[in-house]
Amino acid sequence: MFAAMNHDAYEDAYIRGILDSVKSIAMVGISPKDNRPSFFAFKYLLQRGYHMIPVNPGQAGEKILGQKVYARLSDIPEPVDMIDIFRSSEHVMPIVDEALALKPRPRVIWMQLTIRNDEAAKRAEDAGLKVVMNRCPKIEYGRLSSEISWIGVNSRTLSSKRPHGFGTGVQRMRLGPAPDKDRNG
Repeated sequence: MFAAMNHDAYEDAYIRGILDSVKSIAMVGISPKDNRPSFFAFKYLLQRGYHMIPVNPGQAGEKILGQKVYARLSDIPEPVDMIDIFRSSEHVMPIVDEALALKPRPRVIWMQLTIRNDEAAKRAEDAGLKVVMNRCPKIEYGRLSSEISWIGVNSRTLSSKRPHGFGTGVQRMRLGPAPDKDRNG
């Protein structure tokens, strides 16, 4: 039997493995308001090449950043790799239950910053899914890809200018080791 996951401290390789392997993310609880954290995270991940699917029953049928909004996970007509939960901890269990009923199942349940539900995490892990709690994929992506440094946070140089050579995601900027190929062709 596998040892229980330590949800207080994730190895970088675990987070990197998730972000480097998922392609589609359903964000449950996204807000259409451009000043909300869920909107920022959704836009950022969309710009990095992830196929983002908004889930918000109050916005069903509308579009957020050009993506059709679904009322619930079961309404999404395609497989989803990861469920990113932007709902408070007490709302997580029904979302996990719905995710586990999907065919095929997603591979990852991700609970945003301040969101933790150990019972829901255990249920998902017992079903074979990876789980992350109390973390933001936008922040983790920026940290692990060194994109935060490129923007100036770690460089001691702050500027309002866009950095040159700014990567745009999994499709053009890898989180894992660089491919071993000739740069001239």
